[in-house]
Amino acid sequence: MPVVMADHSMNLDDAAVYAAALLGQADALLVAAGAGMGVDSGLPDFRGRKGFWKAYPLLAESKIPFESMANPRWFSSDPAMAWAFYGHRAQLYSATTPHLGFRLLKAWADRMPAGHFVFTSNVDGQFQASGFSESRILECHGSIRQLQCTEPCSRMLWDWDSSELQIDLKAFRAIGGLPLCPKCGRIARPNILMFGDGQWLGLRSGESQRRFVDWTSGLQGKRLVIIECGAGTAIPSVRHTCEDLVEQLGASLIRINPREAEGPPGTISMAVGGLSGLVRIARAIASPR
Repeated sequence: MPVVMADHSMNLDDAAVYAAALLGQADALLVAAGAGMGVDSGLPDFRGRKGFWKAYPLLAESKIPFESMANPRWFSSDPAMAWAFYGHRAQLYSATTPHLGFRLLKAWADRMPAGHFVFTSNVDGQFQASGFSESRILECHGSIRQLQCTEPCSRMLWDWDSSELQIDLKAFRAIGGLPLCPKCGRIARPNILMFGDGQWLGLRSGESQRRFVDWTSGLQGKRLVIIECGAGTAIPSVRHTCEDLVEQLGASLIRINPREAEGPPGTISMAVGGLSGLVRIARAIASPR
């Protein structure tokens, strides 16, 4: 397999053929994903202020950007507004069916002799909904499916049912009872790493991080392929992790991103959305040249 440079003048079909060949030779697969991965399922990616304000017009009227809204201070200053934002997102994620690309990734991952892992900055639980094992997923920014105390009064995390929360989207407020900490009775919050967040309990993500490091540490001499979908440069946690593994383990990186597909030397860049890129690779696997 020849080396493919990130700036190589390769069309999408040729890139898919290279990607398919790499997957056929791989011992292990890392699936990496940012917010763009969920767009093809109908989820907003909040790309830039316009994208965020399109999803939440009332916040546009108040000129409140995503990085300001995604801040734990709202749970003390205006918890009904904070829970309108996070409760609506949780309900949206729960009602969304993951697109075909997730199933393709799961099928490829299950065939890897040295196993697989998912590294994602998404908090939406779409990989779990697609059949990936919780023990093989690292959600580096936490999960909206679990809550913690806003204080926090303890290290306890707990599951919750977002459908029980009532939200008036026109007023952008949660109405009725808000989620409370079962230990101290204070307002609860999602176990998500927010901006300016000193109260996030990262224990769950830390445990996943240890499993992830143990897995990657055992891949010396193995052929690791990384498929990265929809991970941008604004919050580059996912991209940096993938590029570090390229450097440390000589992994092959397939970067699928409609706007920021560039990568280090050797990257197979596919400047399309996640679903489109994954379907192209699946077709190349099914009909090899």
